[in-house]
Amino acid sequence: MKRKQLYPRERYLSRMRGFVDETEIIKVLSGVRRCGKSSLLLLLADELRDKGVEETNIVFLNLDKRPYRGIKTPDQLDALIASKLPNNEDTVYLFLDEIQNVDGFEGVVNAYREEGNISLFLTGSNSYLLSGELATKLTGRYVLFEIETLTFPEYLDMKHFLGLVALEPHEEFQNYLREGGFPYAVHLPSKEEKDLYLENLTREIFEKDIYARAKIRDRALFENVSRFIINNFGATVSIDKLCAALKRDGKTPSKRTVYRYLELLQSAKIIARCPRFDLKSKRSLSGEEKYYLSDLGFYFARNVDHRINYGPVLENVVYAFGKASGLSMSVGKIGKAEVDFIARKGTDYAYLQVAMTIYGGEEDNRGIPMLENREYRPLEAIRDNYPKIVLTLDTLLQRRGGIRHENLVDWMLNGGAI
Repeated sequence: MKRKQLYPRERYLSRMRGFVDETEIIKVLSGVRRCGKSSLLLLLADELRDKGVEETNIVFLNLDKRPYRGIKTPDQLDALIASKLPNNEDTVYLFLDEIQNVDGFEGVVNAYREEGNISLFLTGSNSYLLSGELATKLTGRYVLFEIETLTFPEYLDMKHFLGLVALEPHEEFQNYLREGGFPYAVHLPSKEEKDLYLENLTREIFEKDIYARAKIRDRALFENVSRFIINNFGATVSIDKLCAALKRDGKTPSKRTVYRYLELLQSAKIIARCPRFDLKSKRSLSGEEKYYLSDLGFYFARNVDHRINYGPVLENVVYAFGKASGLSMSVGKIGKAEVDFIARKGTDYAYLQVAMTIYGGEEDNRGIPMLENREYRPLEAIRDNYPKIVLTLDTLLQRRGGIRHENLVDWMLNGGAI
């Protein structure tokens, strides 16, 4: 059977190539189910073949598919790998896809790493992959690649790569907001097929990566927690407020239970917690958090109403784009005001405000739109000289006090410079 075209996500491939021949370092790809981890491994395997590596020295085992779905124990995994290894002294490239399906895989993986001539690649769909022995025994011996769903530039580029019809970028961006960035959905021709795929994928992730792994006594309560946090992504949430909201719905959960349920959603890579940072005291804040979705498709898959609330949706896009670009993203607090994001890469910082527009609505006594003031004033209160950027969907751009105003779509397509 001819394999479908695989879109080369150079953002990740370029980071991984330098480790391909390293036999002391395990390469770990982690990310939500169906975000494209397996395709990246297949592309790396193709590059090895192009370099002249013999087929027998490329061992690819997808433990989520036939005939390997029944491999569940360390002994079974060990026997399977041993049966596939070639009888030569050359480097073997061993790809283990969805390794978390095997409980206790860590000892087997470490044993093969110690062979000295095996370059190991692992993928997993939840954070259990880096719990237990892999994190403690292999400290300094693995490198983690966090794989995200498609950013908007990747979504657009993938359409061109596949020869699909793509609208002008600013128009196509509206489709991206509703569809999200799961790569397979891009292949599907109609909105109905995309919606059905996302609904089934969401159900699969909940069943395989949460219910099958965690003992949840009150599934109805867990569904309420997940529904609340998914429907309120981008909003400030405290455990106390969440418990109070659930109590109004007739539930009386403990804080410990709610916190555990949020951790399960994070472990399955459905949501990500965005930390808060006080710009005056220069310290992290706890108690009230923001959660963003790993993909907007989760929201639309679980809601009949597909109208876009641009505030949190655009924030989610920027947060996911920043993470995929290797930026550390946090929420900034300065007095009573809030900066949507502090983006950091190494020693470089930037402050980002995100809004649909800064124009229209009521004006102050100087004739300046109140929307504009709302986005600029938190940035103006920051006294350092790091870049400050207002990102909107506006095409008419301005400058105010050295603060950059950029069109969000163009900013992402131009690389998202900070």
